Amino acid sequence: MRRIVIAGGSGQVGALLARAFSARGDDVTILSRGVSAGPWKTQCWDGRSLGAWSKTIDGADVVVNLAGRSVNCRYNKANRREIMASRVESTRAIGEAIAAATNPPRLWLQASTATIYAHRFDAPNDELTGMIGGDEPGAPPKWVFSINVAKAWEEACNATETHRTRKVLMRSAMVMSPDRGGIFETLLTLVRRGLGGAAGNGRQYVSWTHDNDFVNAVEWLIQNDDLAGPVNIAAPNPLPNAQFMAELRRASDVRFGLPSPAPLLEIGARFLGTETELLLKSRRVVPGRLLADGFSFAFPQ
Repeated sequence: MRRIVIAGGSGQVGALLARAFSARGDDVTILSRGVSAGPWKTQCWDGRSLGAWSKTIDGADVVVNLAGRSVNCRYNKANRREIMASRVESTRAIGEAIAAATNPPRLWLQASTATIYAHRFDAPNDELTGMIGGDEPGAPPKWVFSINVAKAWEEACNATETHRTRKVLMRSAMVMSPDRGGIFETLLTLVRRGLGGAAGNGRQYVSWTHDNDFVNAVEWLIQNDDLAGPVNIAAPNPLPNAQFMAELRRASDVRFGLPSPAPLLEIGARFLGTETELLLKSRRVVPGRLLADGFSFAFPQ
């Protein structure tokens, strides 16, 4: 039985992993600011400083850090500050706990995001040749902010020396899960209401991963000690948005989807209190290192 600690485990992806690990017989502890529902243990923490929660790190086999304020909001000054601080401070705290542990975990799986890569159409982004974003001409300031958050997130992890703990930066694409409140439910709701047409010009790539493949990829990272540093977790065949939405309509037996021009999306995003980046930025990300290491996706398409 493995001891696994999941920081930020009360969110959708954290709950996904907690369920999978618990089903396999692992001893799972969630670090959360609130209450986490499930058969696993929950330890309160503030996501910023060392405390009683640090004891759960000492002697654990694996630490997974997913902590960070939701980006499903408007990027005003206060929200930007909280988005950045919640990721950087929690990552630093995890690093400090690992560094101080007498028996540190052998693996630290640190959340990152496929958003770190540049908006592009010409070629896919893998870990070796992919273009890190932020400097491309014409990138909207809000997109640059998201990229800077991803960079700071990874830098906070790399800044801590953990000589006995392997570190993996999980640059994950959108996890498509049937759980309530996730991105898949949101997209499917749009399709069923007749709004599942192309977003903007529909050329931008959508990178994604099936929830089962995400869980299995995380297990692969735990089992394979040769993988460290950035690892893309995304299905190997990203699709242009127009084609992606067409596949959702086909699967839902919905013949028509009203397209949404970019200006209309901006209006809708303001009304819903969110941003359009998730729909309009081209995330053409492929899992180069996982494929090279022999990982097989159950849902590559």
